[in-house]
Amino acid sequence: MPEPGVPTAAEIAAIVAIKDPVLRNYRITQCYFELSAAVARRLPGSANWCTFAVWASRQAGQSIRGEDLEAVIDGVLDDLSNSGALAALIAAVRAVGGTAGASDIQRALRDALGINAVLERTGVAVTRGNLKVFEEIAPVFAAWCEERISDSSYDEDKVEKFISRLAPGDPPDGQAHLRSAIRSYQRALFNDNEVERAQAILFATVNVGFHEQTRLQPEITDALDAAVEDADVVVARLEKALLPAPSLFARIRKLARRLFGQKTPLDRAAQEIVEQVRAKLRLVVTEHMMAIDLAGTRLPLGADLTQAFPPRLARINHSSLSALLANVDPTPDSLRETGATDWASFPERMHFIADLFRAYQELPGLLGPPLQPEEVAAIMAGRRP
Repeated sequence: MPEPGVPTAAEIAAIVAIKDPVLRNYRITQCYFELSAAVARRLPGSANWCTFAVWASRQAGQSIRGEDLEAVIDGVLDDLSNSGALAALIAAVRAVGGTAGASDIQRALRDALGINAVLERTGVAVTRGNLKVFEEIAPVFAAWCEERISDSSYDEDKVEKFISRLAPGDPPDGQAHLRSAIRSYQRALFNDNEVERAQAILFATVNVGFHEQTRLQPEITDALDAAVEDADVVVARLEKALLPAPSLFARIRKLARRLFGQKTPLDRAAQEIVEQVRAKLRLVVTEHMMAIDLAGTRLPLGADLTQAFPPRLARINHSSLSALLANVDPTPDSLRETGATDWASFPERMHFIADLFRAYQELPGLLGPPLQPEEVAAIMAGRRP
């Protein structure tokens, strides 16, 4: 029987079935916390993969709810003024008969770029990833907590029978890394050597992270590539919103210029804006939607980690962990170059995450609750907090 407060397979299935993505994310975050706490009761003093999943899911919730990002993207559009791109666009609009004021042109530009659709597509990708990982991995931890975590001794036959239900092979289709993780967590339960136990836990956590991040690659790429519209679409929308209806002669002249590769000033101004916004938007989404917030500490993904490795993990002598880290960490036993300049790059992302798990495994406070009691009461009653 599962311990009190540990989610069951039926409860996880009920969470997966919730249609409201905001409420479902809150329930996913709370469920991860309950699983994290169950594992931590048997492996005290150490974060496990579910612990990190708590804070990743909480961060995903901000993306799903669209918190803060819209204001930040408005700032990206404001930056166009500093580059002169917005002034060039206003001049081009005025040159072809537009009379709208600068603020009206900027509002029309936001609509023409499809910024609201970018926010929506990004949120959908994050929502899909949040559910995808939870639906696969949470039941594995719940079943382990129900069936094996309370064993009084390490029984290899029982452990192997448990993990045999997980698919062999590498991700995204296979679950070999999850098999290695459960086996290592189980061994850690019965290892009295603090250093060996800490490194067995880290080996397990990094294995789950490797599987998770492989599975999430399409969703992360989609979230970061939720691009603005092409320049031609932007120009067409701006013309419709801001310019008087052109004469037949003006339309023919504009078509001829474009057919022969001649760009109008409005074309050139729109192209410059599209290029600037696309580049900045990817950075914004990376920083504000793919950041990791650990118990109130926001970690910028593009910067190197600064939290020192705890003493038990400073020098790795666990052979399997050493081999795994050698595969994902190009700067061994160091936090150098952990910052990921492109979060869509699996090697860069996995380097950051492996060192994150290692540096923060024993951080006090990480095992605390992500939600306030009144928030928990609301979501358990089926309401958004």
